[in-house]
Amino acid sequence: MLRRDTSRSYQEFNGEDCAGPLGSYQNNDVSEVEQDQASCDPSPDEDIVDNNVMPTGFNKACLKNVFTVILVLIYLLLTTVAVFLAYQTISDFMEKLNHPVMSVSYKEVEEFTAPGIALYPGKAQLLSCVHHYHDNIPPLVALGILEERKCIKEEVIYHGPYSNQTQQKRAIVVRGPTDVRNRELIFLQFSRNETEEDFSAISYMIFAKFSDMLESSDKAAFMMDCERNYSMWTFSGGFRTWVKMSLVKTSGRGNESVEFRQESSVVKYIDKRPPQEQANELFFVVFQWRDPFIQQVKDIVTANPWNTIAILCGVFMALFKAADFAKLSIKWTIKIRKRHLRAKIRELNQIS
Repeated sequence: MLRRDTSRSYQEFNGEDCAGPLGSYQNNDVSEVEQDQASCDPSPDEDIVDNNVMPTGFNKACLKNVFTVILVLIYLLLTTVAVFLAYQTISDFMEKLNHPVMSVSYKEVEEFTAPGIALYPGKAQLLSCVHHYHDNIPPLVALGILEERKCIKEEVIYHGPYSNQTQQKRAIVVRGPTDVRNRELIFLQFSRNETEEDFSAISYMIFAKFSDMLESSDKAAFMMDCERNYSMWTFSGGFRTWVKMSLVKTSGRGNESVEFRQESSVVKYIDKRPPQEQANELFFVVFQWRDPFIQQVKDIVTANPWNTIAILCGVFMALFKAADFAKLSIKWTIKIRKRHLRAKIRELNQIS
């Protein structure tokens, strides 16, 4: 009896000893596995937080990228406008430089420099040459008779620039009026007995200074140059032609020219001579200044280089600023992109 109790108690002891360590070992394995699963499986709260954070960050990054692209496009547009403005500024400057504006001004003078009046009478004879004042011409007394010539004149014979060298031209050069305030005028009378021409007229030319012709060593060459540069006019026989002169000086690009403009009025002469004397045709001409003003015409370049340089400097500064901003925007976009990729890789690593 004692042996049975001993064996039973021994078995119970052994069973308790064996069951104790094994059960504890199995319980420990189960708890560790559950802890691992719990650590690997996200909790519901963490899923909700991650789902809320990820779309918010993605939306911000997208908005920043879109805003950056819009700014780059705006600056590209501004750059295009700046380049067009620079091109237009340079084009306008060159256009104004090549096509100056004509500026007209009037200068009042007390008296004019005596012009030279060259008359080409042909077969006509100069009967009288007299200076008068205040628009007053005395009545004609001795018609067709040589009178005292009270004027300074010079006779020049030369070959015309537009004719052959065998044909000579005779010019009577008279000193023109100067006193415009007292309305000085010069009255000339010509007579011609016969003519072989179809039209009865005497040509004349007005050049700048009578003194230049007197001081010239070669008067024939001087008259040839004047005929090339000045215009020729005519007055007819049987009339009194009143010529009113005005002076125009044109200067520009280093060149200066003088031009005479004229207004003429013609009055028919009533010939009261005996019929036998009317065969001699009479010519009357009057030269006078129209007003005491010299018209000055100048070429003015309206293009201002300093304004053009200032505009171009502003344009180039805008271009440099736009290029700098575009470079910084591209760098910032690349940086945001790299940061977004690193965050995405980190999330994938956490999930794996």
